Amino acid sequence: MNRVTENHWVTIKFIVKSELPDGSITERPEEEVEFIFGVEPQPPTLERTLQGKTVGERFSVRIPPKELYGEHDPELIREIPKEGLIKQRIKEGVYYRQMKMGSLVAFKVLEIKPQTVVADFNPPMAGIWASLDVLITGIRAADESEIVSAREASMKKRIGCG
Repeated sequence: MNRVTENHWVTIKFIVKSELPDGSITERPEEEVEFIFGVEPQPPTLERTLQGKTVGERFSVRIPPKELYGEHDPELIREIPKEGLIKQRIKEGVYYRQMKMGSLVAFKVLEIKPQTVVADFNPPMAGIWASLDVLITGIRAADESEIVSAREASMKKRIGCG
């Protein structure tokens, strides 16, 4: 019987519930994904939970923000001057984006004051937890060419080329 171990294709069906920093929860429809375990990186909590499991096993796992999009950092909330910002784009609760000197400036507008804006420079998904209900639907050994191809694709994703 195949078990989830390094260099094996693993197919899982899962439902994701995202727990947002404000306490609300969103749920996505069931998805299916296939990857080579130990080659195509998954969140560490998911990998630890998958290790050694077999086809047909079900489990639930909760993945912390640091393994997904990062923790929400309160120090990235700053009060900045309105000067230089495009006034029509400044709306509370909306993401502001502008190119300045060849760089993208992006933040969520939390509050508009007479001369300043309270801006959150955290990534939009920072602070989100994910709960997954998982069913393992397939496991098979990967051949050497599949492993090499998956390793190359993972490397390209890591450096932003994939």
